[in-house]
Amino acid sequence: MPSEIKQVDISGKPLVKRTAVARGFIKLRRETIERIKSGNIEKGDPLQLARITGINSAKFTSILLPLCHPLRLDYVEVNSKINGQGIEVEVLVEATERTGVEMEALTAVSIALLNIWDAVKMYEKTADGQYPDTVITDIRVVRKVKNDAVG
Repeated sequence: MPSEIKQVDISGKPLVKRTAVARGFIKLRRETIERIKSGNIEKGDPLQLARITGINSAKFTSILLPLCHPLRLDYVEVNSKINGQGIEVEVLVEATERTGVEMEALTAVSIALLNIWDAVKMYEKTADGQYPDTVITDIRVVRKVKNDAVG
């Protein structure tokens, strides 16, 4: 029989400076990329949207992922760039906490990419309302650092 779902007790762990970097990619049509470059997206700049939604969603990770502990984040940085056939989003999250920040970084990347899709979906749809060219891929943790205990 599977064990009961529960949050892990981290109360005995020391406070540690923790850093995680996550990255992901959204593939877009060439025409959509050109619209982004020329500032011709009706909903506004998807790269700026990715920045603000990435920062905000990192803060809400424990609400979206109920087994994650609520963390006091020291810093969240979201960088998005047009890269070949789409947009790459990279998020750095830092906190001095008892547990890691990789889920916050992954959540921020995922939500930032979904917001990019939402901002450009009208340009990505085919005549029958499908998205054959739009794909979110390669969401992963690219770096995790755990420094010495604090205090």
